[in-house]
Amino acid sequence: MNPPSTDASDEPEVVRAPKNPVAKLRPRARRGSLFEYVHDPDDENRYGRPGPPLSRTSAFYRGFWAAIGVLVAVALVMAFQSALDAVTLVLISAFLAVGLNPIVEMLIQRGWRRGWAVLAIALLLISVATVVVVVLVGVLRNQILSFVDDAPHLLADLRKHKTIAHLDQKYHIISSLQTKLEDPNFAEKTFGGVFNVGLSVFKAVGETVVVFVLTLYFLSALPQLKRGIYSLAPASRRERVGQLGDEILRRVGRYVIGAFLVALLAGTVSAIFLLIVGLGEYALPLAVMVALLDLVPLVGSLLGAAIVSIVGLANSLPIGIACIIFYLIYETLEGYVIYPRVMRSSVDVPEYVTIVAVLVGGSVAGVLGALLALPLAAAGLLLVREVWVRRQNVA
Repeated sequence: MNPPSTDASDEPEVVRAPKNPVAKLRPRARRGSLFEYVHDPDDENRYGRPGPPLSRTSAFYRGFWAAIGVLVAVALVMAFQSALDAVTLVLISAFLAVGLNPIVEMLIQRGWRRGWAVLAIALLLISVATVVVVVLVGVLRNQILSFVDDAPHLLADLRKHKTIAHLDQKYHIISSLQTKLEDPNFAEKTFGGVFNVGLSVFKAVGETVVVFVLTLYFLSALPQLKRGIYSLAPASRRERVGQLGDEILRRVGRYVIGAFLVALLAGTVSAIFLLIVGLGEYALPLAVMVALLDLVPLVGSLLGAAIVSIVGLANSLPIGIACIIFYLIYETLEGYVIYPRVMRSSVDVPEYVTIVAVLVGGSVAGVLGALLALPLAAAGLLLVREVWVRRQNVA
């Protein structure tokens, strides 16, 4: 008797657990194996169950992130020091762009497009620089060479004065200068050799070109840059931030105009003085040079006075002494009377704040600090008056 046939469909279905692919890929660890395996892997924790999170109040956690913060701060400071020259050029370019913006605005009000106005200013600056270089280089070169050749004779004339001769016998100042000037290697020792002088000139020309190009870029894109910066403020305060920012930009522009007026006054007074003392042949180029150098805070006016005095000494000793006395008086008046009063009417900054700001800025950051000190002081005073004082009055 044949057994009853059984159909495969009648057999009970066996449910098998799905195979874990991780388990297939992870055979049992053997002795001496490099790898350790999870005993019971699952789909959620294929690489083991995570442990508890680190405690943020533990000493290790706080110390670790504090050390990371210190290292990041040190790295940022070192990076800033490495890029300090580039940052300086960018700041000077931005400052000049804001200072030249009033001229662009004046041309825009007359119907010019901003691009054409910026192009006109660029051509004007190139023309002025070309004229200054052509006029001044030849005159100063001849006068400086003549002064170096005649310096020993001028020092000998100084010794004829009784008081100066007595001081020279006591301190040996003129003797030391005469010995250095008579040295055939004086120029090389003073300027560091022709190669170093060439490198310095090349660097100065390169930096000037970079500042000129960046200034034009900033000047043409100033509205877009301003809107981008203002958009960082909250929407509820954006209008007030924009109005305060526009006022700061206007004061920076008036500061540049005021500095230009002070420089123009210095050049005009120098031209009149040079005509009076008998240096009419060099009055115009030297006056232009004094006016341009007077735009550089702290050292610019002193450098201009020194160059004019050297040219005067190269012609005659009395003229040189007259130049020294004149500029000692004028530089004092300009630094403590003329410049503070002009800046008070231009940027609404008291005279004593002007003097203190320029001195502190020059001591902290040199020429750049003196250049930016007064605009920053004007912006600070505006913010104090319009923000902090008004809040205190309401409170």
